[in-house]
Parts: sequence; structure tokens; C-alpha cells
Amino acid sequence: MRRFQALFNLNLLLRSSQNISFSSTILPPLQYSISHNHLARSVISYFLRSFSTIPASSEAYEVGFVSGHRAHRYKSVDEEEEVVRYVPVKAYFLSTSIDLKSLQVENACDVIPPSSRSLNYIALRYSDFPPEIMDIGFKEHRDHRYSYRYVVVFQYGSAVLFNIADHEAEQYLDIVRKHASGLLSEMRKDDYAVVEKPYLPTWMQGGLDYIVLKSLDIDGIRIIGSVLGQSIALDHYIRQVDDMVEEFTDINRVMEKTGNFDMKRKKLFQLVGKANSNLADVIIRLGLFDRSEIAWKNANYAQILEYLREEYELNQRFGSLDFKLKFVEHNIHFLQEVLQNRRSDLLEWGVIILLTIEIAISMYEIVKDTNIIPS
Repeated sequence: MRRFQALFNLNLLLRSSQNISFSSTILPPLQYSISHNHLARSVISYFLRSFSTIPASSEAYEVGFVSGHRAHRYKSVDEEEEVVRYVPVKAYFLSTSIDLKSLQVENACDVIPPSSRSLNYIALRYSDFPPEIMDIGFKEHRDHRYSYRYVVVFQYGSAVLFNIADHEAEQYLDIVRKHASGLLSEMRKDDYAVVEKPYLPTWMQGGLDYIVLKSLDIDGIRIIGSVLGQSIALDHYIRQVDDMVEEFTDINRVMEKTGNFDMKRKKLFQLVGKANSNLADVIIRLGLFDRSEIAWKNANYAQILEYLREEYELNQRFGSLDFKLKFVEHNIHFLQEVLQNRRSDLLEWGVIILLTIEIAISMYEIVKDTNIIPS
């Protein structure tokens, strides 16, 4: 009721101001200007006083989309707005090796100069490819907007895409596939997100499948990309080791029932090589326990790194992988001993057969010589 009363009073004042302005033609120009300004200030003051008694919320919340990204605007009393950027992140494990040198040569104009001495990845930045997704993500800078998409490629076979739509990801992955070897028949994928909130009271804040940062720069992209790349690659190697564990479990079940197994020596050696290569790839190529120079120099990035490593449980998953590899190693040693014993038994039987043949030949010659001697 107070709101309607205020509007009604404002209407009366505006009508009275029209009458006054009409009759003010008889006044001198200076008096008219002073009277008109004084009346306008009175109307505005009365209007504000009328609405001052209406309860107002201290903060309004809106949900919208900013250039293709979901964003939130927070309107405070002084009408300042905070735009929250939503940056999608996609991690792929598509091959067992990527030639970074040839990739860097072919995309030299898009390579971001490294900020550390790490040689197992390169970061690429695209600003005009392709044009139909230029509205995905933006930053306002004076009078224009510009959009960047980032691709962090790792030598061990992972590629992490920032600010790239789902339907456009394949175009960027094709750039990487040209320099990849050992392409996987089934590519693994993981989704994540970064929420950029400039007025966040702390440097970072975690969430479910996303992380909130005050600002996302290239070093932050490198840190986030390194953890996501390691995580998606670790999933692949865990799957490989799980397959070996299942195979040895089946062998043990057969041995339990029959007391024997029919694995060939070549197959066993292949499993030995596969187990050793998986362990070497996880420890050496993934750099799972290597120190990050970016995190070492800046505590904020160290906080992001530790949070993501804990969020993706890299240490725990590696511990589980190591335990499974020890189980595989134990079975390999056992089967190697069994095959070695089989080979020894075969050699022993061969020696026995040869000795038997030699004895038989000797006996034959003795009998033959005895028959030749005259009686």
C-alpha cells in the first residue's frame, strides 16, 4: 500500500509541476530556472522519501548466460555487478605418446612460451579458431571482447582443453592426433570446470567437479591441466593392470581345479613386459611425483596443486596400482618358476632318454660282437 501511495503522490506532484511550468512564462528566465530546478529536486526528494520506508533486499541474485557461458550476477546496493565466468575443462587420454617437437613446429604461432623447464608438455592458445565458437567465454577489456581457448598437450598422451565446447573438441584433438603414436581404440575422457570469481574472499574454493578461483591465468591452466592429464592417464594404466590381475586370477582358478596351467612362455614374457612398462610409464613419464616449479615459486598455485591432487586421489590411486602390480609380479615369479621346473624336467627326461638309447646301442654292439666270435 505504501508503494501505491507513493506513486499516487508522485503523480499529483508531476501534474502540479506542469501547471506551475505553464504559468511560469510570466516569470523572468532566471526565476523560472531556479523555480523549475527547485521543484524538480523537491519531487525527486519526495519520491525517494516515499520509497525509503519500503523494505529492500541488500543483494539481488540473477542467473544468466554470458557469451555462451553460464554466469551469475550479484547486484549490491551500490549497483556494482560481479560477473562469474564458467570455463569448461575436458581431459582426454588418446595415445601412448605424442611428439611435442613436431607439434610445436607446426603450431609455432599458437605455442605459449614455457614458464618452467618442464619438457613433457606444451600449451597452445587459440583466439580465432573456429569462428562459430568465438562467443564461448570472454573477457571484457575496455571497448572490446576477446575469447581464448587453451590446449595443454602432454608427451605421455594426454590433452586438456580449456574453454572449448563439446561439439568443437574433436577439431582440436585432430591437431594433436597428427603427432600422436599408439592411438587408443577407446579414448578416455573426464570433465571438469573452473569458475572465475574476482571478488572471492579467498584465493580458491573447491566444489564438486569444479574449482573456484579469483582469476585464471596461464600458470593456473598449466597446474590444473597437469593434474587432470595425470589423472586421466592414470585411469588408463589402472585399467591395464586390472586386466592383468583378472587374467592371473583366472589362471589361479584353473590351477586350483586342475593343478596345472597351460600358459605359454611367450605369453608370460609379454605380461612381464606389460607390467614393467606400465609401472615405468606411471612413475617416469607421467611425472606423478615430480616437483612443479610453478607451485614451488607461488604458494597460491601450490594450494591449487595440493587440492586437485587430493580431490583426484592421485596418491591413493597410485598406491592401489602399486599393490596390484605387486600381485601381478608375485604371480609372474611363481609361474616363471613353474615353467622353469617344467623345462628342467623336460631336459632331465631328455638326458634319461639319451642315456637309455646309448645304453641300448652299447648292449647291441656287445651282443653283436659276441655272436661274431667263433665257438
